[in-house]
Amino acid sequence: MDEKTVRSIRTAILLLFVFTVIGLLIYSRVMAYSLAPTMKPADFHGLAVWEIPIAYLIDYFSHGWICLLFAFVAAGLVYEFVPKEAITKYMGSGKVAGYGLALGMAPFLTVCSCTMVPLFAGVLYAGAGIGPAITFLLMAPAANILSILLTGELISWELAGVRIIVSVVVALSAGIIISKTPWGKAIEKEHQLNVPAGQASVEVVKPPLDERLWASLKFAAYLAKQILPFFLAGLIVVGYVEAYLPEDIVGTYLTGVTGVLLASVIGGPLYTPTLVEIVLGRGMYALGMSKGALLSWLMGQPYDVANALAVSRIAKWKVVLTYMLIAWAGSVIFGLLYGFLSGSL
Repeated sequence: MDEKTVRSIRTAILLLFVFTVIGLLIYSRVMAYSLAPTMKPADFHGLAVWEIPIAYLIDYFSHGWICLLFAFVAAGLVYEFVPKEAITKYMGSGKVAGYGLALGMAPFLTVCSCTMVPLFAGVLYAGAGIGPAITFLLMAPAANILSILLTGELISWELAGVRIIVSVVVALSAGIIISKTPWGKAIEKEHQLNVPAGQASVEVVKPPLDERLWASLKFAAYLAKQILPFFLAGLIVVGYVEAYLPEDIVGTYLTGVTGVLLASVIGGPLYTPTLVEIVLGRGMYALGMSKGALLSWLMGQPYDVANALAVSRIAKWKVVLTYMLIAWAGSVIFGLLYGFLSGSL
């Protein structure tokens, strides 16, 4: 069998797998099959301590495996097939185009804040303006494809939509404000001076389709290996939270203005990997957390301490602290606004 035939067969098999995953998700939507766990706090009553996480994990994966599989495969595909060279080339070419690319492409290039930092460095080192680079830095963890899909399926599509809008506004504000500061301009000038002449003229040769499909699935598997252990730990914690945390405590401290402020404080510095924040938020929401506090909690991902330390190795601390302050203020302001407008503050 010649190489061309082998590649054609591999491509067909890989495409069949991808379309099967997409078909499963569409089928689940058509059949209105719940992709979110269905256990309530009362369902944990009567279970032994060691049975609680087992019951919760079985309940979750019996419903959510389709969504998880689709999300990881989709993340791998867009990471492999989105033209990163064009993004880094054009992000610094014009203000409007740069911000537009940062907002539009960041959610498809990364799925958690830990993988966003190296990409942020690559964008900045490639000569992008500091404004678009910061917009990219915030938009990627705040509203990436995986977090939006899981927020929609596990909590609500209303909240997922609000999360996208708020992320766009806050990321754009952070990018524009920092681009006007002396310390932001200094970082931009420093990195743009280091861009080698003629870099944009380098032509990248793409491998065959079967290799790119395989690479996308390998990246999806890499993401799963990085995220799922934390995700499993988060699900176990959520199981115990729902079983033992009294509803009156959540209703007292995670509602109202105090609840939004508290959620913004613990949601940021506390490093909760993408997806874990969603299941934790869902668990607290089920116990009485307000919608406003929940949005504020979910918007904490961009300014966690671990990633701030990593970003400080690329940009100066003045830039990092300004970025964190704007992201935190955005989580509070829009948490309060959403809580007020939705009647769940």
